[in-house]
Order: sequence, then structure tokens, then C-alpha cells
Amino acid sequence: MRSVHYTSALPSLICPLALTVLLAGCFGGDGSGGDDGSRTGQLMPAGISGLTYSTASRNGTTDANGRFNYYPGERISLRVGNLQLADGIPARSIVTPLEFFPDLRTALEIPGTTDEGLQNHRLTEQQLIQDEVTLINMTRFLLALNWSLNLSNGQGIDIRERVITQLNAALPDLDAPIDFNVPENDFAEGGNSPSPANQLLQSICFYPADDELCEDPPTEEEIANADPRPDEEEDRDDDVEYREDLQSKRDRILNAVRSLEDVDVEDAEGYLTRELDTISTQLANRYYLDDYVAEFPASDTAIKTVRVRKIADQPQLDTIEAISTRDQDVVVHSFDWQSASVEYFVAGESGGESELLVNFRPEGTYRWVKKQLRVLIQ
Repeated sequence: MRSVHYTSALPSLICPLALTVLLAGCFGGDGSGGDDGSRTGQLMPAGISGLTYSTASRNGTTDANGRFNYYPGERISLRVGNLQLADGIPARSIVTPLEFFPDLRTALEIPGTTDEGLQNHRLTEQQLIQDEVTLINMTRFLLALNWSLNLSNGQGIDIRERVITQLNAALPDLDAPIDFNVPENDFAEGGNSPSPANQLLQSICFYPADDELCEDPPTEEEIANADPRPDEEEDRDDDVEYREDLQSKRDRILNAVRSLEDVDVEDAEGYLTRELDTISTQLANRYYLDDYVAEFPASDTAIKTVRVRKIADQPQLDTIEAISTRDQDVVVHSFDWQSASVEYFVAGESGGESELLVNFRPEGTYRWVKKQLRVLIQ
């Protein structure tokens, strides 16, 4: 009598319904739907709020979580205030700045190849992040519009109505339109000849309207004409702004002016990488193999099957591939995207083992998911 032992990929102590609710709640689904057939999408996992969006059927503003509504098959256009960002983006459950641009959307469909010989979307994402100037320029700009300049890990971009109002007021007065396609140095030019993007940022106060930092700074002439502060405290008038006070106020206001120097290329690259990796993790956590460890005697060379499963749904795959890390012990016989399964058999001696790497791309995404099964030979 042969001895076969499988270790289930899901803990048996957790009931299936509870697990379904838990994972679906933590990692999201394919876009929640409304009674009218509409769906809810989101800009980045952490969200980009305050952007105006439009589809063939809807107009609105992304909410605090960066969410928008759409119907399947629609395309979405995005603006920040009156400034156009992107047009004709395929509306999906999750949209990233990489998908704002048609050529990048095309590039994302071509995965890289790992050292294991498996397809991998992250290699393509990282290459685009490093090479695409327009992507980085737009990402820096969006990060610079965040109400709080320091964006914590996992925190979304918060573009507030106060910022948008000031942005719209300043747009007509720019020396030239904002062009995200120019070289990075030109886009972020500062000094006496700031770029249009920096001109716009200089026109926006990221503080409440009544904050001192939103006032015009004292001029050099006003400072020069002011009385110096008396050395003795009893000689000072609390109702008078002395030269030193005005200079300090000017410095505070000017130092509060935002520019693209506050958000460098590394900040943009890091933000994109974190958010994209979060999407990949959320996607991967919706799938599992029906086993993660399998044990067979060396004499059992029959063909075995391992299947891809999806939390609370049936897996729908575009393609699948699989390899064995030790072909002398375990051999991949075949794989099939329609049945979401991989067939394999034991070929080695007792004590051998191998990892089966099952790599697949679900329908409706360019992203790949890799799962593994450890096969032990008794």
C-alpha cells in the first residue's frame, strides 16, 4: 500500500467562509460592483484623492481613498483641477500612473524573464520606473501637491480642494503650459527662472488660508526701512514688527514655499515601487495552490496534479507555466491555463525533493503570480 501525504495550503482550523471573508476584506477583490452594473476602481492602493475623473457615463472626483466609479469597458480621463493629466486610460479595479500613458501600457504587457526562466511583470515595471522621464515628472508633481509634504509609507496622496482652487487660479498666469514630457532637469528647474511646474507650486500655499505662511513675505525694502529691535527688552513695543521680526517672517514664508526640489527622483521611484509591490502582493494573496507540500514514495511515478485556486471564486487565467527546480527528482509533465493546473511526476530516489514553481497570469491584468509546491520523495 502506497503512502501519500498532502499538506493543505489552507489551515483546516479556519472555516472556509471565515477565511473567504478575511482574505477578501484584507486584500480586496476585482472591483466592487453596484446594482446598476457599475464598478468601483481606485488610483493606487493607498489612493490619490481630489482628482477629477470622467468616463463615458460618469463624472466625479476621486474620494479620500482614491476611488472612482465606472462601467466595464469604459476608459477614464484624469485632471487635477483644470490641468489635464491623462486621457483614455482603461478603467480597472486598480489604476497606476504607469497606465496613464499608452506606450507604457503596451510595454507592461511584455514581461521580463527571471533567472529561473519565468515571466515576471515586476522587471518591466522597474525598467519603466527607471527609464520613463514623463512618468517620473508626473509622479513628482502629484507627490508635491500632497497636503503634507512628507508622505508616510502606506499613506495616500491627498490633493485638497484648497490646493486645487489655488492651482486653477495660477494656471492662466504661467509663463508656459506644464509639459510632463520635458527632461527631468527642465521640469524641475528652480532659481530665478523656475519651470512652469515650480511656478505653479510657488503659487500654492499648503496651509490654512489664515496662516501667516500664506501671506506675502515682507519685501527687502520693508525690512530695511523697519526699526531695529532695541537691545533692552523694556524698550521694545509688542505692537511693532522690528527689522529682525520682518526678516524672520520673510524667511519662514519663503522656506514654506514648495518646489519639486522637495520631491526628488528617488522619492518618486520609491513611491511607485511601494505601491506597485502592494498591488502584486494583494493579487497574489487571492490565489493559492491546493497543496503546498506533497510527499510520495519513490516507487509512485504516476502523474500528479496540483491546481491553482482563488479565494471565493474560480481562477480565470490567461496563461500559465511551471518548472521544477530539480528535474532529476520531479518532472513537470504539462500545464494548462484552462484548468489552472500543472501535472508532474516523481523521477528521483528516496530522499530527493524539488520545488514546483507555478507561474500564471490571471485574466484582466498584466501581472504574474508565482506559487510553489514542495515535493518530497519518501
